[in-house]
Amino acid sequence: MKEFFIGVDFGGTNLKLGCFDGELNLVTKTSVPSGEDLSPQAVIANISSTIHSVLSQHEIAYDQVKAVGLGIPGQMNLTDGIILSAPNLPFENVPMKRLLSEKLDKTVIMENDANAAAWGEFVAGAGSDVNHMVFFTLGTGIGGGIICDGKLVHGYTDEAAELGHILIYVDGERQCGCGQYGCAEAYGSASATADRANDALKAGVDSSLNELFKKDGSVTCEQVFDHAKNGDKFANEIVDGTAKTLGILCIDMLHVTQPQRILFAGGMIGAGDFLLEKIQKYFDKYIWTMKPESLEICFATLGEDAGIIGSAALAKDHFKVSKQG
Repeated sequence: MKEFFIGVDFGGTNLKLGCFDGELNLVTKTSVPSGEDLSPQAVIANISSTIHSVLSQHEIAYDQVKAVGLGIPGQMNLTDGIILSAPNLPFENVPMKRLLSEKLDKTVIMENDANAAAWGEFVAGAGSDVNHMVFFTLGTGIGGGIICDGKLVHGYTDEAAELGHILIYVDGERQCGCGQYGCAEAYGSASATADRANDALKAGVDSSLNELFKKDGSVTCEQVFDHAKNGDKFANEIVDGTAKTLGILCIDMLHVTQPQRILFAGGMIGAGDFLLEKIQKYFDKYIWTMKPESLEICFATLGEDAGIIGSAALAKDHFKVSKQG
């Protein structure tokens, strides 16, 4: 009987789900609204109904599904399958793994969503040919995952790889949402890029962005990059500040984990080589001179599918191990 694995990427806005065969080939995927009711019971019901709908559409028998992987944001106890807290979700000490497993009558593997996306890139994307990798996702904040010797790094209490909260500017004036000052995501995320631009525009800096700022009351990260590409001096200074932060972050990760490759994902990478070359420039500027480094800095390739691929791959890995045992 053919085996299938389900990968789920659940967020406060959308539930993304993919069905994969035993070779991790995508059979089908879907995205549905997470819904207004985000209670654990409603989320579990939504996941269950979406799985059944997808399987029915493709005439896949339910007993052919061997395991389900769930990527979800938040702080969690992976050993016990408990979500301790989650941004944008009313979850506190929710035994999600057990509840979902009972609802589905399937083995469920739970993972932090950024780690799941990192694993997706590792098994099927831009990191598939290395054993040591760091993954950053650039959005409202900076998330990520670390893979060493082909394994995800979870840390003592499953809270490792909070990469956006590495301190870059310890005397910095920008406070992160976590409470610290000088976090990488307070300077290098998409939101921080826009925030730094808006603060300066509000103070009266000269820029081609002023017209947009006066019209809309704020500018976006994408607009800052567009104007930088078109030669606006101020916009370029903002982009350089973002790239400098990310370049320093790459150096920090090199010294801590010595990855072969660092990947960047998220909407900001739509800026293409314009961003990547600036990150590389600051990496080269500040890296030590003791020895040459062969670290590759590049973009992730799986886009929004990284999370469902990674979750399904983790489910498959667990199933294989349990089958052997």
